[in-house]
Amino acid sequence: MTSDSGARPPLDKARLAGANPELLPDLTIEVVDELPSTNAAVAQRALEGGPDGLVVVAEHQSAGRGRLDRTWETPPGTAVTFSLLLRPTTPTRAWPWLPLLTGYAVDKALTSVGLEAGVKWPNDVLIGDKKVAGILVERIETPDGPAAVVGVGINVGLRSDELPVPHATSLEIELGRPVDRTDVLVAALNAIREAFDAWEAGGDLNGMRLADSYAAACVTVGRDVQVDLPDGSVLAGRATGIDPAGQLIVESYGVRRAVSAGDVVHVRAAE
Repeated sequence: MTSDSGARPPLDKARLAGANPELLPDLTIEVVDELPSTNAAVAQRALEGGPDGLVVVAEHQSAGRGRLDRTWETPPGTAVTFSLLLRPTTPTRAWPWLPLLTGYAVDKALTSVGLEAGVKWPNDVLIGDKKVAGILVERIETPDGPAAVVGVGINVGLRSDELPVPHATSLEIELGRPVDRTDVLVAALNAIREAFDAWEAGGDLNGMRLADSYAAACVTVGRDVQVDLPDGSVLAGRATGIDPAGQLIVESYGVRRAVSAGDVVHVRAAE
């Protein structure tokens, strides 16, 4: 890896192809130079019968989407942007855990390389108070049954002057050195696949364990927050935990209220 911050080395396609001992065996990776949206591409593949474990990675995503159709774009070669096709067998009531599970897995992958990362409920990964990764999970009804498209974007090589917003950061900024995007991709995919497989195999008991583990890694829990709701109202209070359904528990004036990711527009630290 070059130390020239202006260089944008491509992902190592040869390393990602075929039976790679670095990757869990039930992952198949396709790398493309540019796509409007990896989630849209994988959703189409799901409708066409694409297999569980299919991954599409874009060197440049020109029209990436976040939750509530927020846009997300980075300069070519500076991020890891991918979507993973999963075909869960768990009951539909458990599916709201998928974005939280994904964020927790990405958090673990970043923490393992020495970064002090944490998850912000429901779908961001932070380093300190700055966003380094975002997640968008979409359910697709296919001829073969429901599928989940798990989209992840991780800021890797962005310089300070390239950050889209002041509250963003990148791995290279935080580590103070160049970072191999292929390493990041492999670590993130393995962590997500491993967490997903354990969650599916573990049933309700493993779901409760995940709730505890997620809450421990969640920087939202224990903070005073403002939750913007779709009707324009604001729920202000202390985020006290995560319930078994993956909802955020907010205590306001002695009353505890559970809010799901679909119920909120934005969650922020209270001013």
